[in-house]
Amino acid sequence: MDIFDLQGKTAIVTGGNKGLGLGISEGLCEAGAAVAIVASSDSVHGAASELAGRGYKSFGIQADLSSRDSLATGFEEAVSLLGGRLDILVNNAGIQRRARCEDFSLEDWDEVLNVNLSAVFQGCQLAGRLMLAQGGGKIINLASMLSFFGGFTVPAYAASKGGVAQLTKALANEWAGRGINVNAIAPGYMDTDMNARLLADEKRRAEISARIPAGRWGTGADMKGLVVFLASKASDYVHGAIIPLDGGYLSR
Repeated sequence: MDIFDLQGKTAIVTGGNKGLGLGISEGLCEAGAAVAIVASSDSVHGAASELAGRGYKSFGIQADLSSRDSLATGFEEAVSLLGGRLDILVNNAGIQRRARCEDFSLEDWDEVLNVNLSAVFQGCQLAGRLMLAQGGGKIINLASMLSFFGGFTVPAYAASKGGVAQLTKALANEWAGRGINVNAIAPGYMDTDMNARLLADEKRRAEISARIPAGRWGTGADMKGLVVFLASKASDYVHGAIIPLDGGYLSR
């Protein structure tokens, strides 16, 4: 359907070189968008090349997302490679650190909040300024189940994802009437490297799996449909939403 078509659109995906982010990048490419992947790892070049090898318009930009200067430079390079216009931003990049709350280091706290929340705001601000000048755009942030729950041994991650949800609403309040849709996806329990420790814990994995009505953990491919919806005209009246993509986990 035309309302889901992204032909001629341009997108930046942070952390779009692996896991859920790679699924997001693939989904946007498959819907017709040109995609610039911005990530800290040098594997970003291989991911972009693989997509380009399949006939998609894709670019890889390596930038330290924990550095404000590097993020700004990477964003500028991505927009330039995309022809000077940005229609879609997906703030997907994130990191995780685990420890009991009483033992969680302030260094880890700062690192997680910097990448998972401060860099998201910076990306939104950079994209927002450009999109306001263009007359519109779509911003999609990655929230989490821990935007709703507190979790265990992940205080910084929970705080950062709670912040992403509230930031998404705050931006939507200011920008919805000016042509920019700002929404967030809250993935459930996903079979990714970030959850490797959970997946290796047989007891915890069984507890989580028992609560998922869909009967399985999610994958990067499960991200595609919702991302394309939020990036397309189909979502023009959706603003400030935090949408679970969790196999029904929240409903049980």
